[in-house]
Amino acid sequence: MDTEGTHDAQDTRSDQVPRPAPRPDVPPRPTTPPPFVPPPAVPAAPPGPASGGPAADPPLLGWLRTPRPAAAPGVWTFGHRPRAAADPDRIPARQLIGGAVISFLCGWLLWSLLWNQYLGGYWLWPLLLLTPDSWRTAGGEKMVFVVASYAYYGLVLAILAVVFGRLGRWPELARRFLRPLLGRLRKAAPAPKQQPAADRAQWPELRAHGAVDAADKLVAEACAGRMNDVDVARIERAWQSVRSGKNSLASFTDTVLRYGAAACAHPSGRRDLPRRIAHHDLLARQVRIGTAADHPRNPYQHRLAGSALEPALLGTSLLAVGPAGSGKTTRVVKPVVESMCLQALAGQCAVVAVGPAGSDLGGDDAFDVVVRIGRPDPECDLDLYGGTTDPDEAAGILAEALVGDLAEQLPGGDSRRAATVLAQLLGPFAAAHDRFPAVPELRELLDGAPGAMAALRTALEDAGAHTLLRELDARARQSERHGDLGVLLADRIALLDRPAFAGFFDPTGATRQVSLRALDHPLRVRVELPERGHAEASRILARLVLAQFTECAVARADRSVFACLVLDEAAHTVTAEALRGLQRLRSANAGAVLTLRSLDEVPDALRGALLGSVGCRMAFAGVTTWDGARFAEVWGKEWVETRDVTDRQIIAEGAAMKALHLFRHLVTGKAPTAKAVTVRTVERERWSASDLANSLPPGHAVLSVTSVAGEHAPPVLVDLRA
Repeated sequence: MDTEGTHDAQDTRSDQVPRPAPRPDVPPRPTTPPPFVPPPAVPAAPPGPASGGPAADPPLLGWLRTPRPAAAPGVWTFGHRPRAAADPDRIPARQLIGGAVISFLCGWLLWSLLWNQYLGGYWLWPLLLLTPDSWRTAGGEKMVFVVASYAYYGLVLAILAVVFGRLGRWPELARRFLRPLLGRLRKAAPAPKQQPAADRAQWPELRAHGAVDAADKLVAEACAGRMNDVDVARIERAWQSVRSGKNSLASFTDTVLRYGAAACAHPSGRRDLPRRIAHHDLLARQVRIGTAADHPRNPYQHRLAGSALEPALLGTSLLAVGPAGSGKTTRVVKPVVESMCLQALAGQCAVVAVGPAGSDLGGDDAFDVVVRIGRPDPECDLDLYGGTTDPDEAAGILAEALVGDLAEQLPGGDSRRAATVLAQLLGPFAAAHDRFPAVPELRELLDGAPGAMAALRTALEDAGAHTLLRELDARARQSERHGDLGVLLADRIALLDRPAFAGFFDPTGATRQVSLRALDHPLRVRVELPERGHAEASRILARLVLAQFTECAVARADRSVFACLVLDEAAHTVTAEALRGLQRLRSANAGAVLTLRSLDEVPDALRGALLGSVGCRMAFAGVTTWDGARFAEVWGKEWVETRDVTDRQIIAEGAAMKALHLFRHLVTGKAPTAKAVTVRTVERERWSASDLANSLPPGHAVLSVTSVAGEHAPPVLVDLRA
């Protein structure tokens, strides 16, 4: 199959998702900046069908017309076929058919007896009671009586069918055997052509609101093969801005008529990623990560259904725990990052992916900005203060990054005193120099270097900031006390004052810096943490990005864009303040994805709070029993029906029975027994710690999800390789 220059991963059906759309006739960039950026040049359209043959619809039209029925949270809805809530195969087929036949024969026998001359006079008395005698006499309305009689016979026959049908489980028999047969016949029959009003490929909503010309243009683009799924999601996003009143219908129609499928493009000009590794449904905003296993522990309606993640679920944040090599990055993190990047190209999402250097979170061409901290000749820098101009806010974020993991050891049990120490220096420095200090300057101030403090005091006096001089004097007095936090902060900031980081964290504006204040725009940012040798610095930077994200995502004025932080290897980054920030993300249309090798990388006092703060939890094959016990506790228990079967030896009475039992024992080699079945309803853990630690096959994980609206799904065993 022609993949048009893309390379699909193994076992990935590329025909399920529309591929990048070619556009050979993109108009030149106008001199006046339009409200969008035209895309770059793309390959020519693939050859059309052979002459004389019927023109086949492009894959995009089939993708648009594929049904997406409502399903439980976490279920892949693209082409999903809902299943019954209970397993219909609990009753053996032979027993079900035998019971249906026996009930039918019993009903037929009773119907035959009712027509018998001995019983006919008794079962007809309601008919005789409800009809007048004149209908049955000579010269009466005999035809009316005949019609009433047949109606009465039909009513009696319907009652018999209902009673014996329930006894014989006829409805279940029809669901198990007749419904699949009808489904195959319906599938074999040609599907009726959808009307434009119901055909999603005809853009019915645009037509209903007067944008008929724009709808016709988009249909022509799709039929010509110049549109892909990202274009559809992006234009629908632009249409929603028209419906909400942010943009006018006239400007939207004019843009679509001029640029077609390339209208309202991402600022980067890209309309797709160079390569995809996962299945994506941008209409439902889902990415498929696996298939629910056909396992007795899985609810029946989830078995063999696709498992997917989407912003409605990631808005409650996701925690994935599993040892190295269990598939956290390749099977979950990378598909999620790819999905967020595609949605960013559609104008729906802003993604920040953070991981150690060398982690495969996507190619450089999949992101707008790549920050490689610690690499020589950096192309982009990270703002140490999160783009804020408020000294107190900057101090709080920086204190969380520097000493958030030591909050329990600090006075007061949190980092508020550390934030106060930093604010006493950041405020005066910003007032004197109209910027925050660089890392070496901040280190000198925290160390209390006489030259640095004197220079700052002189600058404040020259600027006339006498009020801030009191802050500086208070910092000088506190630095003389035993146990001052300035020493600890200076030691921590010294980890960033290394030669490898000399070109980073420059607040003077000489470098191009990334600020998470721009999360209300569809950004695609990847941050690579330093390599080995700077482990503690990497943890500080990871906590810094997490603190900045939780602060900036909540402070956004426009929350229509979903903001997602993907933090691979989040060891020693979870703090009490970070958990409070994660809880605030749910109401800010934002979420985080965190991965851990083990819950031991989180302080013991915060492990339960971490599992309670996130709505989506994932335990991979290979977790320890201790980690499994935490997941089993948070997933709770359920009521299940158990059956205990016991064999009881039959005691023979009489010579004939004893002889029969002796003969049976000689033939079968077993003593005659009778089985006793005891059915009980007991409370059992959904997944026990032992099951999670010892029974999960490789490449599998147990996933439970909760949506922002409060819907939740029980933990499901997912095959991440399917």
